[in-house]
Amino acid sequence: MSLNWQIDEAIKAHCAWGQRLISVIHTGEFDPGFDSAARDDACAFGKWLYGPSIPPAAKALPGYQEVVDIHAKFHGLAAQIVALIKTGQKAEALNRLSITSDYSTASISLTLALREWQADALKPNDGAPAK
Repeated sequence: MSLNWQIDEAIKAHCAWGQRLISVIHTGEFDPGFDSAARDDACAFGKWLYGPSIPPAAKALPGYQEVVDIHAKFHGLAAQIVALIKTGQKAEALNRLSITSDYSTASISLTLALREWQADALKPNDGAPAK
């Protein structure tokens, strides 16, 4: 699997996770997977991000560390929302998901950072296309 494909899949996983969080608020059906919301290495995205499938050269790029940092921040904010859901504060949880919220800003920033890292990682190296 190419890094390009992996990053595209990571973005999809990130978006799906956020949609599951919104669903939990609206349905009231708590997903036990959210018990580890504060951990940035427990979601599918985090397992990939810290896992062995990303080439060391791609992890050495500055964009990788930016993705790691934003992803960790995103999970900290998500954990706050999960705590609100668990204590029945649905309105505040929804407020924290608004388009102008820190959570939404971190989510968008993560996607943008992934795309920038992707573009940097795919630049030709010594005349050969990056993988």
